[in-house]
Amino acid sequence: MATLLLVIIYLAFISLGLPDSLLGVSWPMVQPEIGVPLSHAGIISILITCGTVISSLVSSRAIKRFGTGKVTLVSVMLTAAALFGFSIAPSFVWFLVAAVPLGVGGGAVDSGLNEFIAEHYQSRHMSWLHCFWGIGAVTGPLIMSPIIAGGNSWRMGYGTVSMIQAILTVILFISLPFWKKVGGAHIAVPAEQSPERKTPHEHKPFLYPLKIKGVKLAAAAFFFYGGVEYIMGLWGTTFLIRVKELDPAQAAVWISAYYGSITIGRFITGFITIKLGNRQLIRLGQLIVIAGILLLFLPLPTPVTLCAIILIGLGCA
Repeated sequence: MATLLLVIIYLAFISLGLPDSLLGVSWPMVQPEIGVPLSHAGIISILITCGTVISSLVSSRAIKRFGTGKVTLVSVMLTAAALFGFSIAPSFVWFLVAAVPLGVGGGAVDSGLNEFIAEHYQSRHMSWLHCFWGIGAVTGPLIMSPIIAGGNSWRMGYGTVSMIQAILTVILFISLPFWKKVGGAHIAVPAEQSPERKTPHEHKPFLYPLKIKGVKLAAAAFFFYGGVEYIMGLWGTTFLIRVKELDPAQAAVWISAYYGSITIGRFITGFITIKLGNRQLIRLGQLIVIAGILLLFLPLPTPVTLCAIILIGLGCA
C-alpha cells in the first residue's frame, strides 16, 4: 500500500509540473488571439505566484485539519478546473480569474506532498519527487508542440492537460483511504534517523525559521534563483520566436529541453554532492547560469542560443 501511494504521489508531482511550462509556451499564440499587450503574461504569472504563496502559507493548517490526501485531491481538482478555464477563455479577464485557483492548487500540492514524503518515506524519495516535477514540466511543452504543429489551437493543449488533471483527481479520490493508513503507520522511517524525527513535532512560531542561521541568505538566494527559472520558462518561447525566428512548435520543444536540463541536472546533482559541498555546488551552479546568460545575450547563431538555454537549466539544477 505504501509503495502504491508513493507511485500516486509521484504522479501528482508530475501533474504539478505540467501547467508550470504551459503559459510561456502558449502565450505567443494566446496574446494576439485575446488582443492584449505581450507583457500581460506577467500579470497572469504574478497572480499564479500569489495564489501559490498564499496556499503554501496556509496549507499546513489545512493539512492538519483535513489530511494530506484530501488537500491534494481538492488542489488537483482546482488546477484541472483552472486549466479548463484557460482552454475556453474568451478574454484576458478569464485568464486572470483562472490564474488564482491554478496557483492555489499548485502551492498546496507542492507543500503538502513535500511534507508527507519527508515524514513518511526515506530521504532519497524527496530528490526523486522533484525529478518527477521536472518530467511534468518537460511534458507540458511536448503536449502543446504537436498540437500547434498540427494546426490546432493552443486551447486544445490546455484542454488535454486539464483532462490529465481530471483523471488524476479520480485516482486521488480512490486512494483517499491509503493516505490515512500510511500516515498513521509512519512506515519507512529508517532506524538511523535522528531522534528528533521520532518525536512529535514541537509547535514553533510562524516566523521561527527566519531565526535559524543562514535561512535569510538562503531565502534571498532562492528568491533570485526563482526569478531566473521563471523568466526563462515564461519568456523563453517568446524570445525564440520573436528574436531567433523559430516557429512556435520548435520553440516549445526547446523550452521543454530547458526543463529537461533542470530535471537531468537535479538527478546528476545527487551524485555530485558526494564530492562537492553545498557552497561549492551553489557557486558552480551560479557560474554555469551566468555563462548561459552571457551566451544568450551575445549575437551568436541560433544553435549557440539553444545551448545557452540548456546551460541555464543545468546551472539552475
